[in-house]
Amino acid sequence: MSEQSLPNREGQTVPEVSFRIRRDDGWATLTTDELFAGKNVVVFSLPGAFTPTCSSTHLPRYNELAPAFAKAGIDTIVCVAVNDPFVMEEWGKDQEAENVLLLPDGNGAFTEAMGLLVDKSDLNFGKRSWRYSMLVRDKRIEKMFLEPQKPGDPFEVSDADTMLDYLAPGMKRPDQVAILTREGCPFCAKAKKLLDEAGYEYAEVPLPHTVRSKVLGAIAKAGTVPQVFVNGELIGDSEKLEKWLGSRARS
Repeated sequence: MSEQSLPNREGQTVPEVSFRIRRDDGWATLTTDELFAGKNVVVFSLPGAFTPTCSSTHLPRYNELAPAFAKAGIDTIVCVAVNDPFVMEEWGKDQEAENVLLLPDGNGAFTEAMGLLVDKSDLNFGKRSWRYSMLVRDKRIEKMFLEPQKPGDPFEVSDADTMLDYLAPGMKRPDQVAILTREGCPFCAKAKKLLDEAGYEYAEVPLPHTVRSKVLGAIAKAGTVPQVFVNGELIGDSEKLEKWLGSRARS
């Protein structure tokens, strides 16, 4: 990384660049105008597809919070990385990031025009993007969250929650719901139906017989499935879930 300060481009327009992307097993071109003109767009840029922080936190949280961003008036969420189109396409499939447009800046043209192309040769990455996020309204950059210039790969301000707090302070996040299940369990089916009818998206974690009792005991202090968790709180089995949903509906 150069010792020169990385630029904050708030108040400026986004660079005029054309992106070659993969779409429906073929090639397509997206221009800056197509992406940003007349639209409210959140962009976040990261060092590379399939890398640890990018895959575990940065991209997944933007994808998860996409409905909240839409309520805040955002038309598109864009993830930029200096990777080729095939890599970005496969990373999107791997991450199931259907709510985010993964934009390959393969030649680094957009990132270089932003002044944020940095040398990561020490990691054998070559030239990559510095990590940042920005809010773009009709091609004009309203706000940038630029990661501090520290050694390594700082990830402090370009996250999805920070951007959403800027856009809509105090907006409630979607509940994070997970359910431990087993195949063929009628009570699990009931719990999932209750969650579906109440409009909750959830992550289902099927437990194989070989580890079921150990996992249930360690995580939920229980011996049977289903076990439902909401925002880190154990709700319990299908009966307890039904009571919990009922109390939420009355409040």
